[in-house]
Amino acid sequence: MSGTEHLDVRREGATLVLTLDRPQAKNALSLPMLVGLYDGWVAADADDAIRSVVLTGAGGVFCAGMDLKALAGKGMEGEHYRDRLKADPDLHWKAMLRHHRPRKPVIAAVEGPCVAGGTEILQGTDIRVAAESATFGLFEVARGLFPIGGSTVRLQRQIPRTHALEMLLTGRRYTAAEAAAIGLVGRVVPDGSALGTALEIAERVNACGPLAVEAVKASVYETAEMTEADGLAAELQRGWPVFDTADAREGARAFTEKRAPVFRRE
Repeated sequence: MSGTEHLDVRREGATLVLTLDRPQAKNALSLPMLVGLYDGWVAADADDAIRSVVLTGAGGVFCAGMDLKALAGKGMEGEHYRDRLKADPDLHWKAMLRHHRPRKPVIAAVEGPCVAGGTEILQGTDIRVAAESATFGLFEVARGLFPIGGSTVRLQRQIPRTHALEMLLTGRRYTAAEAAAIGLVGRVVPDGSALGTALEIAERVNACGPLAVEAVKASVYETAEMTEADGLAAELQRGWPVFDTADAREGARAFTEKRAPVFRRE
């Protein structure tokens, strides 16, 4: 896929790198960006050669959220994509990972501001790396708005509720260190190295059995709200078939032969 004028797409081995590319507007969400994101998630799921996705932003910025100038009635760039929204009124929510969960692991590489809609998209990713100067926050209430990208539901499930409510109700900015302390991101790295670190993590994911990786990710999410008993039963349904794959046999054989496994999604 070729991306759009506000969403750059490239391959790094088995990793698809999606870059929010509207730095002059702090990568604020636009129609071209949303369409490009949605197409990126679909392309990653459809291509078995892609084993992971890295989401990042251009120009030292992740995403400043919705384009408030457009929201105020000053127009949004990319009106020629309007037919895509008409064809699928849910497209923007799928693009923001509100109504879509890719089966491949998604790793966020955050430099600079990741606020409002940026923090909402972040909650749809699986592994999160932040640069030291990255910032986070849900500013909607401070502007008389509602964080309708899923944050009132997801955030309290991802970090302790007291921290979720403070972020949601104060509209204040959080540092990367604070975000790591409350569990919103997993790693804080030197400025300029978030993407490199995310790609290193992706390479480790890519080296694992793809059928196993996808089954593990699916199990984690589908059992999250189950009782322990129901979750353990569901885990067996996801897990046992993995043992009966050629990839599982290859993994055991490679371990015995002290070599790197060659997985074929079989």
